[in-house]
Amino acid sequence: MKKYLLLLLLICAGFFYSAMPETKSRVIRVGVECDHEPYNWEETSQTDSNFPLVNNPGFFAEGYDVQMAALVAGKIGATLEFHKVKWDDLLNALNRREIDAIFSGMVDTYERKNIIAFSIPYEVRKTEYSVLVSRKGRYAGARTLKDFSGARILGQKGSHFDEVIDQIPGVVHVAPLDTQTAVINAMTKFDVDGVVLNRDTAESCARTYPGLTVVSFDDDEGFDLGFNGLCAGFRKTDAELVSEVNYAINSITMRERRRVMDQVIKRVWEDI
Repeated sequence: MKKYLLLLLLICAGFFYSAMPETKSRVIRVGVECDHEPYNWEETSQTDSNFPLVNNPGFFAEGYDVQMAALVAGKIGATLEFHKVKWDDLLNALNRREIDAIFSGMVDTYERKNIIAFSIPYEVRKTEYSVLVSRKGRYAGARTLKDFSGARILGQKGSHFDEVIDQIPGVVHVAPLDTQTAVINAMTKFDVDGVVLNRDTAESCARTYPGLTVVSFDDDEGFDLGFNGLCAGFRKTDAELVSEVNYAINSITMRERRRVMDQVIKRVWEDI
């Protein structure tokens, strides 16, 4: 009799668990440009640290933005899908619901805040823009924006890097190029006198190309950026997700962020 009762209990238990709904981790689709070292780029081989690009089979997303997105996802209990999206289509892709978040070296400018919502900054240090120039050129000794008067300066199309160029008195504002890679290539060929980049990116480029150097600015001598910093982007209707992400970002110490950036920069150097 006891054997029959035990068997009946096992059958009932099996039925109960099979009837329970399967618990699924929520998936957040992250848009990333994959053309902005050391913040984001794509690789052709899978490693322990990069992530597959679901809309670009055979390629993988890597960089500081990618690693910070992964840290945030771990803290809010989400699974990430990375999607490669052209820079000037990121906002539209978000509002078309093709992606759920942007982690792509984006800053919260006033114009963008009218279109989407932003998290608090997740950067390592305060965002600053620098100018990458020829180490032996006439602008290598520049210290203020006025020193670039008459210079041919280039930025990426649709980015804040291009928008701030007109703050330089007497500048020759070169027509922007579509990608950051194209911008940097133009500088390595000395087709222009300088290109505007995030300071970390500019410093990484100067290490990669010994013929280039970085001009950074003292307080009040550089660009008026008009934003808080490097942030994740979301739809305005996703206020609860923004709140969760902000809580997660606040829990990541500056020491941990610096460690992540150091590791990412090391991987950039390993690929050179």
